[in-house]
Amino acid sequence: MSAAEGETPVADGAPPPEALYSFGTPWPELNQGLSYSDTFRCADADAATTLIEFYATNYKSSAPLPGWVKRIRSGQITVDGEVVTDPDMILRDGCKLVYHRLPWQEPFAPYFLEVLYEDDDMVALNKPSGLQVLPKGLFQQRTVLAQLQLKDWKMTSFYSKRKHVQSHPVPVHRLGRGTSGLLLCAKTKVAKVRLASYFAEGAINAGNKRDKSEFGEERKISKFYRALVTGILDNDEVVVTQPIGLVHYPGVAEGLYAACSSGKPAMSNVCVLERLAHQNHTLVQVEIHSGRPHQIRIHLAYIGHPLVGKFLAHCHLKMILCMVLVGTPNLLSQNLLAQIVLLHMMEVTRDLYNLFLETVAITYMHIGWFFAIQLQIR
Repeated sequence: MSAAEGETPVADGAPPPEALYSFGTPWPELNQGLSYSDTFRCADADAATTLIEFYATNYKSSAPLPGWVKRIRSGQITVDGEVVTDPDMILRDGCKLVYHRLPWQEPFAPYFLEVLYEDDDMVALNKPSGLQVLPKGLFQQRTVLAQLQLKDWKMTSFYSKRKHVQSHPVPVHRLGRGTSGLLLCAKTKVAKVRLASYFAEGAINAGNKRDKSEFGEERKISKFYRALVTGILDNDEVVVTQPIGLVHYPGVAEGLYAACSSGKPAMSNVCVLERLAHQNHTLVQVEIHSGRPHQIRIHLAYIGHPLVGKFLAHCHLKMILCMVLVGTPNLLSQNLLAQIVLLHMMEVTRDLYNLFLETVAITYMHIGWFFAIQLQIR
């Protein structure tokens, strides 16, 4: 399968993966709505709080006061299981409040998923860009999880009779909505715990601030990215250990992730692949030893070489996640020595024609035989 227009062929000549099959159910026009639960706690026994005061004060970002009045009068609020339409109802301490948001049309999202690898323990999906993995915000139904729940998963009789088998696979790691690439999903509870622990090891090791050699020996999942950055890196290899956390930012209620001393430990190993002097850009490979939000963007900017493109516009910086597998990963084997290597390829923007910028998507993905998973049979 040759590279499509705008794609870059794999440097080592490895072919892109062929999908085993694809599946997907078209999204309904409207989702099923959403319920938000609260328990009212009275801070002052002498001061009465009305239903409208509670919602207009605590959830002013959701709707202005007239909007909450309309929602209450239309029967979208229940108190202790009973619909209440009086905005001036006095709340008692400990009462259960539920706001029933009406069904809405979610933004466009693709629904077809390709299966690149599957066994009785796990499935590797090729997640398209624009599809959210888990419900959040405006996307409550148009998610990978919803498609996994809708599909009829057939398992071998041996595994289907075991108690640890789940009704459907579940994702075991994060992959941003704007990111396309491989997403690992566990079919069994054992696989879910094992794979999730592999992904968690990087963050734990980053917190211990161990050196690169120890990371390579202990972690069972390694993550590699390629990215185009501004400027020319002097050193062939740079290790970044700057903590990452949320900071206040004007106009962003939840804040932005950035380099800050009070953040969580994070570690990235940056290696130069090519210096593009005529464009004042450097192509780098980044191995991350933790999974902090926007870690690559933050760490590269921290060392003075930010990613090429406009991050906040979500139009240039998109990740491609690739996976290398060896053998058949039987996660139930007690003698399993597993390493899953995840290659994240960052979609970048390059100046190909002087002042004319066009997006060059490094979208190739390959599954090759590597040292990733080894089974020892006694």
